[in-house]
Amino acid sequence: MQHVFHKGTDDTKPTLLLLHGTGGDEHSLIGLAKEIDETANILSVRGNVLENGMPRFFRRLAEGVFDIEDLIFRTQELHDFLTGAAEQYGFDRKRIVAIGYSNGANIAASLLFHYEDALAGAILHHPMVPRRNIELPVLPSTPVLIAAGTNDPMCTAQESQDLDALLSAAGADVMTKWFNYGHQLTMPEVEAAREWYKINYTEA
Repeated sequence: MQHVFHKGTDDTKPTLLLLHGTGGDEHSLIGLAKEIDETANILSVRGNVLENGMPRFFRRLAEGVFDIEDLIFRTQELHDFLTGAAEQYGFDRKRIVAIGYSNGANIAASLLFHYEDALAGAILHHPMVPRRNIELPVLPSTPVLIAAGTNDPMCTAQESQDLDALLSAAGADVMTKWFNYGHQLTMPEVEAAREWYKINYTEA
């Protein structure tokens, strides 16, 4: 998978996995990651699917309607890529924290839905429920932040509430924060994510 890796300056920190929204690329969220933790490793990945020339992480049949077969395949593809990247760049595979926006948040959530060991945590900006009516792996106390929009036209409040409930039922330690900026990724969300990350990954 096309990607960039930036070696961090603090080996005690997790590696930040950046997953862009539709039409973004591996450079889109670098600035966001540095706002969260400028000392951590950064692994930023470009989605392998194109929709009208715009990179995505999996196909969809219509807006809000996922191609589940492709979602499962692309989730495994990303999972396997992370294992190889950990070996290539020498970081701890068990200490990856995803930061995803929109489509990127959906593939990050899908990693949590399909693999108990894929992520050590996740910051999900405007995610949807990747799959329904499946049994999730056990996610014992895995920290997850859902940054949701009260008035998001692409991702309803119910989607965010359902995702919180499903991940919590699997054992994850979920916090949902609400914002009134539609589907946009805004600085108040970034600041909330930074505070959440600090509590979970940098304070004793």
